[in-house]
Amino acid sequence: MRELTAVILGVALIIAAATAAIVVSDAVTEVKALERSVTVKGLSEREYLADTVIWPIQFTSASNDLAAIYQEIEASKAKIVAFLLLQGIAAEEISTSAPNIVDKSAQRYGGDASAPFRYTATQTITVYSEKVEAVREVMSSLSELGKQGIVLNTDDYNAQPEYLFTRLNEIKPEMIEEATLKAREVAQKFAEDSDSELGKIKRASQGQFSISPRDRHNPHLKTIRVVSTIDYYLSD
Repeated sequence: MRELTAVILGVALIIAAATAAIVVSDAVTEVKALERSVTVKGLSEREYLADTVIWPIQFTSASNDLAAIYQEIEASKAKIVAFLLLQGIAAEEISTSAPNIVDKSAQRYGGDASAPFRYTATQTITVYSEKVEAVREVMSSLSELGKQGIVLNTDDYNAQPEYLFTRLNEIKPEMIEEATLKAREVAQKFAEDSDSELGKIKRASQGQFSISPRDRHNPHLKTIRVVSTIDYYLSD
């Protein structure tokens, strides 16, 4: 009797173990199926006109008389401001820095006793405006100031205009949506090619927005782009 009971118990344990193994196997298979995924990227890229321009107008004067050079720099400043106002630039969009006076005879290093002028003065007038196209038109007529005897430092790095795009928050939602849709299109095509069904999003990450000039000849045109990286589940 005891032997029969032991046999029955052993058989029951074997059946239970086999059943558990089958259940575990099915669960593992299901988990592995859920773990099948594809990683795709979606790009959204657009071009916009900059909405703000910072335009530094740098000019110089030279003289052997300190008082005279201050007078010259003030006269040049007045001419430039009058020119800008005449061209439609608002007074509140114009700011002026203090002049930088260099006395070559007082320089400890690199002094040049043969320099034709002892003093040189540099000053910058800055236009800060949201009327980008209008300001660019004024830039093209800057030669008029040269005709008035004003020496402009147009080739100086510090005299180059800067263009800004400040409306990024306005366009972010649309661009993120576009990048996400493009990523899903790629994932859907991959699923079809692999005879799979595209499932839910497993993981998603949004790249940083980048703003750069369209090219070096058109810094006022900005290329804005963002890349979204998304993992999708796949199933048979």
